[in-house]
Amino acid sequence: MSFLWTWVGAAFGLTFGHSLGALILGALIGWVVDTMRHQRRRLRAQRQFVAPLFAVLGALAKADGRVSAAEISVAERMMQRFNLDAAQRAEAIARFNAGKQAGFQFAPALSELRRICAPQPQLAWAVLDVLAEVAYAEGAASPAGFQLLQQTAHALGFGDMQLLALLMMRGYAMPQGAAGAWQQQGYQQAYQQGYRQAPSARSSRPDPYAVLGVERGSDDASIKRAYRKLISQYHPDRLGDLPEELRRRAERRASEINTAWEAIKGERGIV
Repeated sequence: MSFLWTWVGAAFGLTFGHSLGALILGALIGWVVDTMRHQRRRLRAQRQFVAPLFAVLGALAKADGRVSAAEISVAERMMQRFNLDAAQRAEAIARFNAGKQAGFQFAPALSELRRICAPQPQLAWAVLDVLAEVAYAEGAASPAGFQLLQQTAHALGFGDMQLLALLMMRGYAMPQGAAGAWQQQGYQQAYQQGYRQAPSARSSRPDPYAVLGVERGSDDASIKRAYRKLISQYHPDRLGDLPEELRRRAERRASEINTAWEAIKGERGIV
């Protein structure tokens, strides 16, 4: 949140009021203006992604040929968490219903979501986190649902290792066929170290190397660069005007990055 008008109000009060009380009053008025501007920006940011996000959610829910009560419940929960007003909620429902239709064009909605998220990696990660929750609403993703989730991850700028990290951190299991394909692509070690076929069999914490998106055999300098790049993207000071639900998910990502880095430092003795 910017405090430009808070400072302007404080300066105005001090300049023309010549007292501490005038400075405080001016700063308070400026803070109210800043807060209102911040809320308006956040609402605008939320409105622009509601339509494509819920359309993609609908497509993910219908990927296996049916929309379950659990998937609908997750979509409803998202509407509540985003604090949608009546008009936004109606639009979200309409787009979710459109996304689950047989003739729905997935690519345009995905392109729109990618356009909105492109300037902010932390927003893209938070959106992928939301989509994964719907894909795994019933405890496991269908092969078709997983394929759509993977396609969405790629469109948002994430590679398979980053998607794998998200799945591990959330305790989601991959479809058997997908797991085998990923093992063939060179992710055997990350898969074996931090991932299992069911959340109950998985280790208490995901592989920290997968969280940072690096191979376990990477050198210290490469891992440090990966950590610094990620934490610079997901640092809370850079979250901007994300809606509260997406901000919470982005902040959780920053915490996970720091936890992974500390684990690797301890393991390797990096100072």
